[in-house]
Amino acid sequence: MKVLFLTNWYPSRDMPARAVWVREHAKAVRRLDEVVVLHTAGSDRRLTTRWKVEEESEVSAAEGVPTYRAWYREPAARRASYVIYLWSTLAAFRHISRQGFSPDVIHVHVYDAGGPGLLLGKLHRVPVVVSEHFSSFLRRSLGRLDLCKARAAFRWADRVLPVSYSLKRAIEGYGIAARFEVVPNVVDPAVFFPTADALVETRPKRLLFVGQLTPVKGLPYLFEALSKLGRTRTDWRLDVVGDGEARPDLEHLAIGLNLGDRITFHGVKGRHDVAELMRRADLFVLPSLCETFSAPAAEALASGTPVLATRCGGPEEFIVDEVGSLVPAADAAALTRGLHHMLDTLDRYSRVRIRQYAVERFSPEVVGARLHAVYESLGRR
Repeated sequence: MKVLFLTNWYPSRDMPARAVWVREHAKAVRRLDEVVVLHTAGSDRRLTTRWKVEEESEVSAAEGVPTYRAWYREPAARRASYVIYLWSTLAAFRHISRQGFSPDVIHVHVYDAGGPGLLLGKLHRVPVVVSEHFSSFLRRSLGRLDLCKARAAFRWADRVLPVSYSLKRAIEGYGIAARFEVVPNVVDPAVFFPTADALVETRPKRLLFVGQLTPVKGLPYLFEALSKLGRTRTDWRLDVVGDGEARPDLEHLAIGLNLGDRITFHGVKGRHDVAELMRRADLFVLPSLCETFSAPAAEALASGTPVLATRCGGPEEFIVDEVGSLVPAADAAALTRGLHHMLDTLDRYSRVRIRQYAVERFSPEVVGARLHAVYESLGRR
């Protein structure tokens, strides 16, 4: 089938780490179907025309998926922005159609692209699927306008695909009914895989966190837990990968807790560098307060690395005793106990079995087949 991905969130040359999981879904779909991505990239004040669409030419940004990006000129009246956004998306769709691509399904990623997606579906008699990833549902922090957009997108979509049951329940908690089917995020086992080298038992254990450095990730609780852990054992180091608004405060907190020589802030890393760090890690730690899924936790599992995570939503559905452990969120003492336990029992985990567990659930073949089944169940109107 021919599938058009329509999304406001997507990696770009300027923001290569943004919403990578949308591109991974597109690559998974590509295994059984023909897929094109339309990234509605927003307004651009530099435009001299009303709108612009161009095909992504950089191989590293497209990763084998035909990708078009559309921008529109910011109108003088802000209230007209949404109308211009809709109009430019329809214009970009016509441009793609003239290239010979006529979709059988429109697959929207995140409710805020639902408006143009549903309009296109209605105009062209094409079914519309919406994948949802947004953590604001779990945090119950949606504003009134966004809630209206979400209600409309989910009500009129032919299928709504949250990435976890926790997210599905959170959406339903707003009183929203839809034709739900949970489909998880994708992990690429060709990138994330265990090391063939034996880990050296005498070295300090490597702990790893990967994610945005924002308050919702709960890193102050992890640092407090590590401060307590450091009073009784010194056989560990923590690597922090990512960047964000909380980084300066976190760096000061690490120094204030005398953890400056035990925590390394790496900033943003490319996927292959992250994968190498995951291979070399002994334990992946996710101290989040809220997660719809956590692609980094799933990638750690595909790398054969056990995971210590908080009960924060999506991770509760796939972090089981065979591959890791769960502790309460926002509880430094519980994290300390969890770290002690995991560090003392790392030898009970099999990297081969952990990887197999992840591949059976999150590989492109598995997720791509599930999405293909959704598309086929809808057919063409």
